Amino acid sequence: MHESNLLPWGANDSVFSAQHQSTLIPGRVITQERGQYTVVTESGELPAVLSGKMLYNTGDITTFPGVGDWVLLAGDDHLGVIQDVLPRTSCIVRKVAGTEQRGQVIATNVDTVFICMALNEDFNLRRLERYLAVVWESGATPVVVLTKADLAGDLPARLTEVGRVAPGAEVITTSAYEQTGMDAMRVHLGEGTTIAFIGSSGVGKSTLVNTLVGAEVLATGGLRNDGQGRHITTHREAILLPGGGVLIDTPGMRELGLESADIDRTFSDIEALAAQCRFADCSHQQEPGCAVRLAVNRGELDADRLASWRKLSKEVDYAGKSSRQIQDEKLNRMFGGKAGLKAVRKRTKDMQKLRG
Repeated sequence: MHESNLLPWGANDSVFSAQHQSTLIPGRVITQERGQYTVVTESGELPAVLSGKMLYNTGDITTFPGVGDWVLLAGDDHLGVIQDVLPRTSCIVRKVAGTEQRGQVIATNVDTVFICMALNEDFNLRRLERYLAVVWESGATPVVVLTKADLAGDLPARLTEVGRVAPGAEVITTSAYEQTGMDAMRVHLGEGTTIAFIGSSGVGKSTLVNTLVGAEVLATGGLRNDGQGRHITTHREAILLPGGGVLIDTPGMRELGLESADIDRTFSDIEALAAQCRFADCSHQQEPGCAVRLAVNRGELDADRLASWRKLSKEVDYAGKSSRQIQDEKLNRMFGGKAGLKAVRKRTKDMQKLRG
């Protein structure tokens, strides 16, 4: 057994092996904000920056360190220089906000992700499906944490709805006001484990974190006039839990663009129905013998869930593609393949010549 100050932070054999094979210092990233990092090492916490090699020779920013990453550093007691990122066991990535087609790392090396959704005005099943798709893809295990149960209008009905859109995921109902649901969450904590909290702004993540830690480590805010929670967390941060384990808190997200996602697992109910369709490549649109549309007609599958499956599937198909490639795919579907698209483009050019 290794004697190490990094054990509480989740260090394992792969970290110690990297340490023995290198003259660099191992550490775990515990905060990240605007290119500045805090890394915990054997000697304690150390501010750190990326090496010039990593900064200028890396085209994919998702390979840059994120909170939760194990890294190797050079430097001194005042500033570390991150030279390498050790292999990840999981990586939660979203598409950056706006029109850019690139990913952003939310957290890494996470075992369990608590997807928080409030049971009051913030309740949104379509958003939950989006979060589940990202977490399943990451390699971590999603757990749906429903907050503010004391404010739910019809709790049993909402639990039924969540169960339908979260197949395979555990669902925990919590109320910070009534102090319920904490024991069910603590089952996932323990020495050597890492959990992360994600969710939209104001769902009560910081309150849950403070309850699990047993201290006011994060600021919290009350409800706004519209019943929504106030956004408090501003950066990603890893915290040691008193009972063992590491907790990563993340800022609330107004939107969650899909860089990559596990659509099949998130919509496993639709995939199971699709296996019964007459055609293997059924798009569940107009094809005869479509088991998915039949389930919708019978009331066995929510039409909104099928629409969500279509939307997220299309978004994943577009991820990483240029605006020109996306436009070509749209036209391709509209006009029946490459031949039809080519004919449309030729007609467009001919019309421009006539006008011009």
